Amino acid sequence: MTDPNDKVRNVLESLVHGGGEIGVQVAAYLEGKRVIDAWAGLADEASRSQVDGGTLFTAFSISKGITATCIHILADRGLIDYDAPIADYWPEFAAGGKARVTIRHALTHRAGIPQDPPGFDIGMMCDWDAVCQAVSDLEPLWEPGTRIHYHALTYGWMLGEVVRRVDGRPIQQFLQEEVCRPSGITGLFFGVLPEAEHRIATLRNAPGLAESLSRMGMPPDHPLHDSAATFNRPVVRRAIIPGAGAIVNARSLARHYALLAGGGVLDGVRLLSEERIAIAGEPQPEDPGMTDFRWWTGHGLGYTLGGGPGPRKGLPHALGYEGVGTIGFADPSSGFAFAFLKNLLDMSSSEMDSATLVTEVTREVLGIA
Repeated sequence: MTDPNDKVRNVLESLVHGGGEIGVQVAAYLEGKRVIDAWAGLADEASRSQVDGGTLFTAFSISKGITATCIHILADRGLIDYDAPIADYWPEFAAGGKARVTIRHALTHRAGIPQDPPGFDIGMMCDWDAVCQAVSDLEPLWEPGTRIHYHALTYGWMLGEVVRRVDGRPIQQFLQEEVCRPSGITGLFFGVLPEAEHRIATLRNAPGLAESLSRMGMPPDHPLHDSAATFNRPVVRRAIIPGAGAIVNARSLARHYALLAGGGVLDGVRLLSEERIAIAGEPQPEDPGMTDFRWWTGHGLGYTLGGGPGPRKGLPHALGYEGVGTIGFADPSSGFAFAFLKNLLDMSSSEMDSATLVTEVTREVLGIA
């Protein structure tokens, strides 16, 4: 009888050998135990170095779910109120008509400032104080709370600065000390440590990525227009970009979500209350105009929700986040947590195909209906 891990690994190898992927990595937990840990392909095409279980990947928007977990820990401690204005914690944020923007607005992409600050470039993106000052000066494009529009980068700076203002520690330090160390997570960073940098997989843009971004309105000189070149830079890998720049491996991402799948407890260590996870996974009001936005599936408080098409089809209670063809999520109803990472950047209509296939096979071999 074929081992479940071998079955998943065979699927990963078929994706790589078929030319659809470069390097891929998957991990899954069930009832608090890691049951799948597989990988295939190349971490770097130039050197021909192979992906292994410790290889790190750029997580893009998966970062938002990790940021949300930090926010929920502070809310669980009574230090953050979701419906309080961000300016209560960060007074300068009130500038430009944002005095009534709440934590909930930020978590659900309703803050009204999805745009980049004036003068935004790689230098600003990598300078925490400069970019937060620029974000605090932004004027909403519409009345906050009245519309949903994806806050690709500002999501992370708004909420990351709230963590710093409330707790006193930068979000990268908070993540390590309040999430990773207590949970035994060793491969998750906002700003990779120098000693781990050699483990990061090299990104490559899939054909048509630039055209896809142009159709979404991104100008050619934007730092994300050539996403692979930008996020392969050491300065960007070391930067704190909580909306799109987490560096993580599948083992660590799945372990992060195993915490949520287990009701806030993992290996006897509680980081969140079960009630808090239920609050975080409660569906928030939707905007009909978002139904055509790539993989938009609806949101809880800081996490995308399951039940729609794609990797979480048939898992209505799943919460997590996607990011350029990758995904991490928890399903508290079954105690299942899953992570799929890769280094080929695809934002076409088939963006989530590999993730969906691997999730389906993983659920099948583990008997998760």
